Amino acid sequence: MRWIACLALGLVASCVEVSETAQTRQPAAERPAPTVTRAKVQQFLTVAQRIEPVAERSCRARAPRSNCDFRIVVDDRPGQPVNAYQTLDRTGRPVVAFTLPMIGAVRNADELAFVMGHEAAHHIAGHIPRQQQSAMAGAVILGGIAAITGAGQSVVDGAVDLGAGVGGRVFSKDFELEADALGTVIAHRAGYDPVRGVAFFSQIPDPGNRFLGTHPPNAQRVETVRRVAAGL
Repeated sequence: MRWIACLALGLVASCVEVSETAQTRQPAAERPAPTVTRAKVQQFLTVAQRIEPVAERSCRARAPRSNCDFRIVVDDRPGQPVNAYQTLDRTGRPVVAFTLPMIGAVRNADELAFVMGHEAAHHIAGHIPRQQQSAMAGAVILGGIAAITGAGQSVVDGAVDLGAGVGGRVFSKDFELEADALGTVIAHRAGYDPVRGVAFFSQIPDPGNRFLGTHPPNAQRVETVRRVAAGL
């Protein structure tokens, strides 16, 4: 499989070290890793080349103070699940990464384009810093409450960790729907069908509407894409 990873990385972008943010990850499908063929790799390259300039234009228009120089890469670490995510490299450059199983799992270019646009949208909307601020606020609040009650340091530390976890999840569903909406626009402007693309969610477990879950129900996400696409 190494030839696949090297081919994709060589044509799309150089290798980068990224600091992952779990809340930007797509849910992984519980199934054997899909086969990554040359055709799948070529599809990835073609979609990346079309999505990247559109995402950068959207970024400059919506977030002119942000770093809009997107880098789209392959996460070729062994044992990775079906997954795509957005993060930042050490210089603050936005990175959209796809694992090899994810490249193999998408059934068509529209699904790949929608997911790629969705992940780029997380950066454009500033979801990483907003999530970090929410997590920090949760940590301060619960940690402060524990300290006021006279709890020991271990209890306070536990409250801080719990508060950060809860705070980081408070807006995660809203962030996903925002990314779905903007990802719909990006995919459409790049010449892809986001309504066909959002069908990718049919391959992954529906998270439902769990309390403090990180992702909204699949039906809500599909409805969001259809509504936004109808207005384009």
